[in-house]
Amino acid sequence: MPVAGDGKMPVKVTLDFGDTPSLCRGFALRQVRGVKNGPSPKWLQQRLIAIGLRPINALVDITNYITFDRGRPLHVFDAAKVKGDLVVRRARQGEKILALDGREYELTPEMCVIADDNGVESIAGIMGGEHSGCDETTTDVLIESALWEPLNIARTGRELGIITDARYRFERGVDPEFMIAGMELATHMIVQLCGGTPTEGEVVGHRPEPAKVIAFPLSEVRRLTGIEVPRDESLTILKRLGFSVSGEGETVEVSVPSWRPDVEGKADLVEEVMRIHGVDRIAAAPMVSHDAVNGRILTTLQIRTRAAKRALAVRGMMEAVTWSFIPQRHAALFGGGTPALRLANPIAADMSDMRPSLLPGLVAAAQRNADRGFSDVALFEVSATYDGDRPEDQRRVAAGIRRGTAKMEGQGRHWAGNAEPVGVFDAKADALAVLEACGAPVDKLQIEAGGPDWYHPGRSGTIKLGPKIVLGTFGEFHPKTLEALDASGPLCGFEIFIDVIPEPKAKPTRTKPRLDVSPFQAVKRDFAFVVEKDVEAGVLTRAAAAADKRLITGVRVFDVFEGEAIGQGKKSIAIEVAIQPLEKTLTDEDFEALAARIIENVGKQTGGVLRG
Repeated sequence: MPVAGDGKMPVKVTLDFGDTPSLCRGFALRQVRGVKNGPSPKWLQQRLIAIGLRPINALVDITNYITFDRGRPLHVFDAAKVKGDLVVRRARQGEKILALDGREYELTPEMCVIADDNGVESIAGIMGGEHSGCDETTTDVLIESALWEPLNIARTGRELGIITDARYRFERGVDPEFMIAGMELATHMIVQLCGGTPTEGEVVGHRPEPAKVIAFPLSEVRRLTGIEVPRDESLTILKRLGFSVSGEGETVEVSVPSWRPDVEGKADLVEEVMRIHGVDRIAAAPMVSHDAVNGRILTTLQIRTRAAKRALAVRGMMEAVTWSFIPQRHAALFGGGTPALRLANPIAADMSDMRPSLLPGLVAAAQRNADRGFSDVALFEVSATYDGDRPEDQRRVAAGIRRGTAKMEGQGRHWAGNAEPVGVFDAKADALAVLEACGAPVDKLQIEAGGPDWYHPGRSGTIKLGPKIVLGTFGEFHPKTLEALDASGPLCGFEIFIDVIPEPKAKPTRTKPRLDVSPFQAVKRDFAFVVEKDVEAGVLTRAAAAADKRLITGVRVFDVFEGEAIGQGKKSIAIEVAIQPLEKTLTDEDFEALAARIIENVGKQTGGVLRG
């Protein structure tokens, strides 16, 4: 109940925020004269110690007790150290305060302070000042109880790096209707424990807030919990928790008490009823079991993204996440830099364009590692690139780079021999591994020499499926590209366009087919063909494999030779053909017939002849 005051409050309070939004929603102040500030009683000290607080003196202990017991932070000033009236305002640029923690803080106009004629006496809602703090010599005390803007308290505390119990409560919201009652409670305890005579209170800026009213259908309890709670019990629970209830029908009006800002709607009221009625009364129900295996949840693109990441990680590469924005000059190098992909409000001058490729970011990341002594790195990223500003111009790409000696087999120096620098074939192997992991028909791919301009023209390639579908590119980077990117060292890379890979044909069943293993011995035969110098080895291997698709399980190039003995403009390509009999052991006649078909097929498609 209110404490009777003796005389007017000698210190006046003014809220002065000028034309700026007010940071104080109410301020109450009262002076108590003739107090004796000594140790607090034993019961109060024991309660503070029990929650981990150190007793200081009676005045400070009372404010700490009310802060934790009632959730109402307070502050007490030594009235003898306050000069003139108090003004609640924004701090002025460059103002400083020596706080109760012994540290000096520099304030900004975005912070709210309590000041007198001497200057700033307290950082509002966070911490008081050392100058006006109470000690054993304090005889007259000012009790402050206020309401502050929660967001401003949070921002000020974060900028100053101050964490206090007051800040913790104010930034989360306190009971607005307990501001004056909190001051009355503190006055009562100070008079009781420290003596003294209180004056009348001074309250400025405080406006009672209307109670929040929620239309609450009582049927919501059963709908959300599956339990039938009797109407009378539900209403009784709400009333005992401080809610006001009015209405007679199935839907009642519930007024939320001022100390419950967490209650926003009907579901919160159901939760209040159930936590008293008993959550343990909700019957446990097992999850429904499906008779069949669940259908696929992930999309094809999500599955391929995961498969690509796993395949590259297995090959010793580390995943990187780079910016989607790159400098305009870098974007232009990789086919971008158009006005459609330029940002209207870039976060930095060197992040002005959406990336047309993942490679610039990966090269930059590799170079940053090299600058710090980690020259052998293998990085990959599976993310989006942008060809235009339309949704269909966004592509899903798997890209990777290797630098220095970061080969799959090993890197760096070794007593048995140093690793070779990375090259085009390392990038090719990575690209094919991604395609295989994503389910692309690797045996049907065509690899053409040459790639985009950012690759070395003689050490790059393009992977196609048919004449029109480009699945990816790979190669060593052009020296001019590396110079433009401020990068150096052996560098190779690749890009695979995951979203271009055709969908596999739907299988009639999800059951895996039977594994048929031939009981007959596999055989290998070698052939060497002399072809024109411009004939690609891949064309020759595909021609050999097409001679008999049932018996031939693999074709591998193991030697390429050029010299005068072969002839001008000619080269020799030696291949190893793996043959797996299926129905019987092959005779010499069978092998000769198969060899003849291989020679004939290679001759027709490449013009090659068997080397004598």
